Amino acid sequence: MPPRLPLRAMSRPRRSSTPVHGLARVLSKRGICSRSQGERLVSEGRVRVDGRVVRDPEFPIAGTERIDVDGGEAQAAAPVFIAMNKPRGLVVSAADERGRDTVYSLIEEAGLPWLGPVGRLDRASEGLLLLSNDTVWAAGITDPSTHVPKTYHVQVAGRPDDATIGAMLDGVDDGGERLKAGAASVLRRGEKNAWLEVTLDEGRNRHIRRLMAALGFDVQRLVRVAIGELVLGELAKGQWRHLSAGEVAMLRRRPG
Repeated sequence: MPPRLPLRAMSRPRRSSTPVHGLARVLSKRGICSRSQGERLVSEGRVRVDGRVVRDPEFPIAGTERIDVDGGEAQAAAPVFIAMNKPRGLVVSAADERGRDTVYSLIEEAGLPWLGPVGRLDRASEGLLLLSNDTVWAAGITDPSTHVPKTYHVQVAGRPDDATIGAMLDGVDDGGERLKAGAASVLRRGEKNAWLEVTLDEGRNRHIRRLMAALGFDVQRLVRVAIGELVLGELAKGQWRHLSAGEVAMLRRRPG
């Protein structure tokens, strides 16, 4: 008779080389909904895995299972990449707890799959915003290690001079964070305000607003005009368009 294996060895699960993700995340990656919406759908009992209702948003999915949402199969959507000219006053979020309008109001009638924002613009900021359901492509743009530059036109109260530009390039400490611009220049000056062009290689929360405030300047308008080599161009405020295959390839980076 062969020796009996210890119970610990018998109960050890087999390792698998197949990536395993939580159910809510899988719904998001397939372009069905945002991750938070996926968590809600699962918790409400509206999602079945291989015919069985699952209420755990972190239920492990290896990729071979059939997933149904509200009775229909949750198949992965084709990749979609769009550029939007975000107007001031809209929140970059699927839903706002304060009931404010979001950028999704601009595409709700377009029949698109769920798209996630590629980076953020705060409510008071305007300009170029990318949305996509390709999470790897999006991560390549937002990951700090890939250094995809973002360029902004910034109106400030006052008259910044060469010393201001030098300080922006050297950087300032704000709340324990080092804030600096990768590039900066004065586009034009008026009697009471000026427009600057500012490029960031990395983006921290309210980076430009905090940088300018630390130097004594109040930001009146902030417009993102380019991400990498993709420019906002003539896209009208509140409008959006699909990116071309060349533009998608131009922005593709490898995160990490």
